[in-house]
Formats: sequence, C-alpha cells, structure tokens
Amino acid sequence: MFRLVLSLCLALAACLPADAQPRARAMARLAGLDGKPMGTASFRSVNGGVLIELDLHGLPPGPHGMHLHASAQCDAKSGFMKAGPILSLNSRKRHGYLAKGGPLTGDLPNQFAGADGRLKASTVTNAFTLGNGKRSIFNRDGVSLIVKKRGDDYRTQPIGNSGDRIACGTVVRTQGTAPRRFPAKPAQNARP
Repeated sequence: MFRLVLSLCLALAACLPADAQPRARAMARLAGLDGKPMGTASFRSVNGGVLIELDLHGLPPGPHGMHLHASAQCDAKSGFMKAGPILSLNSRKRHGYLAKGGPLTGDLPNQFAGADGRLKASTVTNAFTLGNGKRSIFNRDGVSLIVKKRGDDYRTQPIGNSGDRIACGTVVRTQGTAPRRFPAKPAQNARP
C-alpha cells in the first residue's frame, strides 16, 4: 500500500506545472556609508521577470537612482566604489532608459523617499533572472544594489547624474537552484 501511495504522489508531482515549483528568491540588506542598516530589498521570480520589493529608511527625501552594480562588494570605506560599474550583460548597451542603446541590465527605475526618509516600493524587471544561465545575476562576481543620492536622469553617462552612492546591499540567493558548477579545464599539455 505504501508503494502505491508513494507512486501516486510522485506521478502527481511530475504532472504539476513548473509554476508549482518554488520560485527563485534573493535578498539584499542595505547599509549606509556609516554602516548602519537602512532596510532590505527582496527579489522574487515572477511570470515574465523579477519582482523587486524595497523597504528602506534613513534616506534623504525625494527621488533616488537605483542600480545593480557588477560586483558583490559593499565596502563603505571606498564609498561603495568597489561594487564596480552598473551591471551590463550586453557590452553594446548604454546606461539609461532614455539613452540611445540603453538601458543596461542593472538600470532600475527611480524610487522616491517620503519626507520621513522611508521608501516602500516595488518594481518588475525582465532584464535578468535569479536562476542559472546567461541572464542570471549569480553567474559572475555577484551583484550589489546601490542607492544613489539623487534621481537618475536616465540619459547621462555613466550613472545618470544621480550623485554619490549612499546605500549598498549585496544580493544573495535565498531560494532556488544551486549555482552551476563548471568542469575544470583540462591541462593544455594533457594527453587524451
């Protein structure tokens, strides 16, 4: 009887749509240049893209540029400059939604902090994935979410005239497929 129930459960699981499987998720805990926590950003795979939900505090009121940067290094001593440039998975792209040849993979819409410095917002992007593959943000040196001092004008190179980097969080996968392991390259002089 146990085998019959187990067989039925396995058959039913195989028939479930892919949407029934857990979707990839990631999280970033952001901190300011002084090292104090400033909130979180959660990333979740959804139909057609990635949902990013922001819950931040301690920001100057007004618009702020938001970008994913090419390295998972939130070093406050460097002014978060070790996070590198805005993430680009296509070397022919340029920064900015309004720039010819834009936007870059890491370009995100401006978000607005209230008079109390709180920012609660969400946005969806289809520029990258949380899984594995060429469009994944986890197949490289990781990424950081950077909050800029001012709003991005979506046009000026290289960062949209958005000012200094004032908050940073390394994006870490919390649910989903494990990173792919690539086989070691054979030695150049090795015989078959």
